Amino acid sequence: MSFLEIVSKPKGVKEVWMNRADLHNAFNAELIEELISTFEALQNEADLRLVILSGRGSSFCAGAYLNWMKSMKDYSKEENFKDAKRLAKLFSTINECAVPVIGRINGHALGGGVGLVSVCDYVVTVEQALFGFTEVRLGLIPAVISPYCISKVGESHARAWMLSGERFGAVQALQMGLVHDVVKEGELDKKMEEVTQKFLAAGPEAAREAKKLVRGVVKNLKASEDFACEMISERRVSAEGQEGMRALLEKTKPSWMKA
Repeated sequence: MSFLEIVSKPKGVKEVWMNRADLHNAFNAELIEELISTFEALQNEADLRLVILSGRGSSFCAGAYLNWMKSMKDYSKEENFKDAKRLAKLFSTINECAVPVIGRINGHALGGGVGLVSVCDYVVTVEQALFGFTEVRLGLIPAVISPYCISKVGESHARAWMLSGERFGAVQALQMGLVHDVVKEGELDKKMEEVTQKFLAAGPEAAREAKKLVRGVVKNLKASEDFACEMISERRVSAEGQEGMRALLEKTKPSWMKA
């Protein structure tokens, strides 16, 4: 069973749809691997000019799937590090896509979902979408996505939102630079068409070179990857991280949220 739907459009445009609508397009190992292999394959398409990333259903991506988190609860630190590196591979693969990647944010983007938003070059969101670095409320940290999210929103906003785990709306996401356009739900497709045409007005080779230029000028995000994976590996096996994941799975509150 595939968790992705790939749609070919005219003029070298490809749409990549996460298709786990009943589970809010939450990550599991299979979805992660499909996204990696899909974006790796797209790199080999000489006529590709633009990729649009979106989700079916009411959510864009709700982060980690509960049953996937359950399976990793008893991982060793080494197993957690290996798992984190694979998730990091997902974000780096999309981030390094040779052509522009446009995020079509059709609903909530939480945890790892914000990571996907951050590796898109241009982002359009519906106004009712909520965003959040929610990991700290589980006793975890947004480690793997942090190089891309901090690069996108800056240190000040990262401190303000990563440390509390509070969700925030589309207007706040716009002010932070996480997204570029906020529209009503019924206007999303029209806006996406406008944005698509703007990007297609660029020379195909020039667009690829411009993206390469930006990546070359900014700091090397790959240097942060092992540090981030090491941190989340330690956090997952920590007493607090274990308590947070256990509380989530058992639908209770961790000690720090009890009255």
